[in-house]
Amino acid sequence: MNERLKLNLGCGEHLLDGYVNVDKYGNPDILHDLEQFPWPFNDNSIQKIELNHVLEHLGETTDVYLKVMRELYRVCIANAEIVINVPHPRSDDFISDPTHVRAVTPHGLELFSKTKNREWIAKGNANSPLGLYLDVDFEIETIDYTLESEWHSRLAKNMMTKEEVYRALHQYNNVAKEIRVVLRVVK
Repeated sequence: MNERLKLNLGCGEHLLDGYVNVDKYGNPDILHDLEQFPWPFNDNSIQKIELNHVLEHLGETTDVYLKVMRELYRVCIANAEIVINVPHPRSDDFISDPTHVRAVTPHGLELFSKTKNREWIAKGNANSPLGLYLDVDFEIETIDYTLESEWHSRLAKNMMTKEEVYRALHQYNNVAKEIRVVLRVVK
């Protein structure tokens, strides 16, 4: 595979045009279990990856999760974009699904940033510098939250500020339904 590809990993029945759709079930373009390594893609061959409600299902053990992150890095070109949509870990949508094996948060994804790792080391922070340990490097480009309708309505009607909603995200369950994080691959 010499051309730059876009992957829709763990696509299920949601096939995307212009992407190579990959899943271990159903009828994707490529039938592959994302917890089996290596993935069937060349090094530095992918320009964009979509993970739509997939990453929270992968890597029940830390070892497997870290291998998933290594594979994401291996297959991507420099400046590739990885779009991750996951249920918010304090949402009933996350809590109630027995196939969810790990919470995925922006703070957890920062562990794979070499820039953040170096900052933490310089400050003496205890954060795990996984980017340096694994020799991977992902920078967070954007973080967006899809709010539950009640909270979205309060914000839209100016009954609350964004800052108040973000504080509520840390205090209450079911404020946000989903988190969308866009990563950029640094090579």
